[in-house]
Amino acid sequence: MITDGPPAVLRPRALVRGDLVVIASLSGPLHAQYEPDLREAEAVLERMGFRVRRAPLLRVGLQHWWSAATPAEIAAELNGLLRDPEVRAIVAHDGGQTAFGYLDLLDVDAVLSDPKPILGYSDVSLLHLVLHQRTGLVGFHADLATPGLGGAWRRSPAGRRAELEDLYLRLLTGTEAIGALPTTPSWECWRPGRAEGPLLGGVVNRIALVQATRYALPVERFTGAVLFWEEMDGHASHVWSYLHVLRHAGVLDRIGGMVVGVPHLVDGLEGPDPSPSLREIVLDVLGDRDVPVLGGVEFGHAGPNLPMPVGIRVALDAGRRGLSLLEPAVVR
Repeated sequence: MITDGPPAVLRPRALVRGDLVVIASLSGPLHAQYEPDLREAEAVLERMGFRVRRAPLLRVGLQHWWSAATPAEIAAELNGLLRDPEVRAIVAHDGGQTAFGYLDLLDVDAVLSDPKPILGYSDVSLLHLVLHQRTGLVGFHADLATPGLGGAWRRSPAGRRAELEDLYLRLLTGTEAIGALPTTPSWECWRPGRAEGPLLGGVVNRIALVQATRYALPVERFTGAVLFWEEMDGHASHVWSYLHVLRHAGVLDRIGGMVVGVPHLVDGLEGPDPSPSLREIVLDVLGDRDVPVLGGVEFGHAGPNLPMPVGIRVALDAGRRGLSLLEPAVVR
């Protein structure tokens, strides 16, 4: 049962070859034109050595408004997967706009009794934050199945696909710390410095909005944390406003470092000479806070994603453009 005070970090059991991984519609529906991408995602997971199954709500033609089903139906299916001992990991098919509708329906006791990796970003980043807040569960802010494993990965160079496949496999099956994440030229030092602490974050609008609910992370949980975030859609001014929400909430006064993803389809931030730039927005809101900032890191909607395990300790060296996972995300 849940006890008072912040929960300890809860690592899922490491996956082994032959384990069952279920792809589920935790938010948006499956549209017919993306069926080939979903089949490719299944093939990626099978190459990793896992059995793959689709959850019942993941089928073309099933839709309720902008969701795969009603929030209650999605929660019932997710809770069933959490309770099923055969299911060893859950991968979200896609993001969307549904998770806020079933936060109060999650079977927290099922998570506590049999913690499993839940993979996804976008709307699913909300689940990672809330389940980590309530149970300590390490959330796998990582690629979604259809637009990620089956889409962005397929369009990437073969070397990058192989690198990501190896990285995900080690993260899900290994009990040794991953260490340094692979860097690319897009990584930029926006403010030098070093920090070491738990990794917390997701889509910036979800981070800000969840703080308005009873499932908000207490501000103390951000003490010394490395805050990672990205954004899709909207406008540059929205990003600026969400960051100010976190400033007013006291989050930016607590964090030890910040890692910023590549924005995607954000008006005012795309083009050869955005004004203001995302770097300028971040530094404007931070003000004189001595917080190291690493920008341009590949996680989130700009994909393909580097995995960002919510809750484990990381080391950030912004000046050297480095981010290292200091702990394993799973246990035997």
